[in-house]
Amino acid sequence: MIIKSIELKDFRNYKDLFIGFDPGTNILYGDNAQGKTNLLEAIYLTGTSKSYKGARDREMIRFGAEEAHLKTIVEKGDNEFRIDVHLKKNNKGIAINFVPIKKTGDMFGILRMIFFSPEDLNIIKNGPQERRKFIDNELCQLDRVYLSNLKNYYKILDQRNRLLKDIYLNPDLKDTLSVWDEQLISYGVKVIKTRRNFIKDLSEIAEEIHSSLTKGEEKMEINYDCDSTEENFSTRLLMNEDRDLKLENTSVGPHRDDLSIKINGIDMRKFGSQGQQRTCALSLKLSEIKFMEINIHEKPVLLLDDVLSELDKNRQYDLLDSLSDIQTIITCTGLEDFVENRFELNKIFHVVNGTISDYEL
Repeated sequence: MIIKSIELKDFRNYKDLFIGFDPGTNILYGDNAQGKTNLLEAIYLTGTSKSYKGARDREMIRFGAEEAHLKTIVEKGDNEFRIDVHLKKNNKGIAINFVPIKKTGDMFGILRMIFFSPEDLNIIKNGPQERRKFIDNELCQLDRVYLSNLKNYYKILDQRNRLLKDIYLNPDLKDTLSVWDEQLISYGVKVIKTRRNFIKDLSEIAEEIHSSLTKGEEKMEINYDCDSTEENFSTRLLMNEDRDLKLENTSVGPHRDDLSIKINGIDMRKFGSQGQQRTCALSLKLSEIKFMEINIHEKPVLLLDDVLSELDKNRQYDLLDSLSDIQTIITCTGLEDFVENRFELNKIFHVVNGTISDYEL
């Protein structure tokens, strides 16, 4: 699978852009605040329907414009897909091969990608929310059922939390709490089970990659630190009902899950050095690529947003060595690292203030 091209009109700082990509390694270089990351955001948007930054649709429309258009052409084997995204200030329209879709889940599986930014290097030392996001981003690209179960779980969770607040003002509403509990348990158990199986398989790949990156000197261990199990979620939800009513919030469930990551038995979040934490993060991101190859027999597109500048030389080499036979789009401020590493560059683009031009070494 590769991205053949993307076309933008009035998206972020791009007034009118068309860019065709090479199936190999594509470099987008230029000074900061010129639009490199905006282009990766556009690609991510046409693959997932949302901004990886969490931006609202209207925030991505170019200043002074009323709407934005994005068109991405994806090639998968003998098939070609056109993804159109139309952003307006109050709504969004998406079409696949000119056919409008009603649910974003209908985009599932068309454009699969791994996005790696400097923020991902902090996945180990940041809070549990970042590690849950890592799990969900991967699973939602691979499993349509999981995507549906996760959306429904958070929808019910939000409704239950609102009811908990309403009960404080109207205690008679407590009798309706069990209705939401049943649905929360039903979807929550499915989410927990899928996450457990995923982490079990991913951890084996990540541990092997990490051992290779550290020349066998470090043994990585990843465990699913689930807040509730499939067997006890129902019991724990009932046991914590009084607490939830007091706090007006649901205190147990997969929305509180985490990953435990250790090196040679040492908890990396609490005691790992910055170098160890970043190597662990790199192992996790590289394992995503291998996991997709094994489970869906398809290579994702890899998006690297100025990651090399955050890594030391050894980790740069490890990352670049892993990029063979996969379409990669990399942003950076300079080409020195690639030239020094004698890394094969298939296509280079120079980004200046919302314009992109081909560059020849």
